[in-house]
Amino acid sequence: MTAFQPAESARAASRDYTVPLWLLKLGALLNVYFLLAIRGTGEPFILVPAQVFFAVSAFRCLFPVRYEHNVVFHDSVLSSIFLTRLLATFAEVAYIFQFSYMLRQLDADHVPFVTALSWLMVALVLVSQILAWLAILTGRLILYFYEELGWAFIFAMNSAASAYLYFRAGNTVTHPAHLQVSLLFGAFYLPWQLLHLRMLRSNTQRESADRASGGLFRALRVRNRRIDADSWGGAVGLSWMFGYWAAIIPPWVYAITLLLASH
Repeated sequence: MTAFQPAESARAASRDYTVPLWLLKLGALLNVYFLLAIRGTGEPFILVPAQVFFAVSAFRCLFPVRYEHNVVFHDSVLSSIFLTRLLATFAEVAYIFQFSYMLRQLDADHVPFVTALSWLMVALVLVSQILAWLAILTGRLILYFYEELGWAFIFAMNSAASAYLYFRAGNTVTHPAHLQVSLLFGAFYLPWQLLHLRMLRSNTQRESADRASGGLFRALRVRNRRIDADSWGGAVGLSWMFGYWAAIIPPWVYAITLLLASH
């Protein structure tokens, strides 16, 4: 999820993201709180995905990176693009599995439509992981676009299944608040993701120049420290980092963990 365009020095100085990137570290404290609060909550297949997600989110708040052009905030070995992508792979599969499991748990009638959508979400997140790795290793920006298109479909499916369970006539809604949150998130996320996809698509025009930025060695060793807004994707990139690693998804995963533990 990146959109990169080097800024001129004067412009970068006027759009310095140093303060927001430091504030992002507060998200690590929130994730650590959630991680400690769920100890002993539920069965391992409920607990472990949440633990993985909170631990990785805390790490990403402390050492934020953007994959395109190996942009980092701290020039540290812990700001490795390869390491971050490896951890993110486990975290993303884990929390989408948990979301899909919640849908099946709330579907008391085991409706095939809901079951199919829930498992398609898991399949698509695996495809998106492959695309993200290919984008990093080859430097082809178009692959980031298709990765994010996969995420758009994942949450469209989550919203569709949630809407079906919430509005279906004769269905007893046991935990309406969780379905309402899914619908509310989809209402805001999907339009935002369209803007994000448009931004990523425009970046593919520079793909020939960026092709050399891929490769395993670069993912392991190259770190370009940047603090300007454009390097971090501007307002879209900043809102994504705060929402995904701290303010929106972690509290949601925490609430789902508590729900599944008591279901």
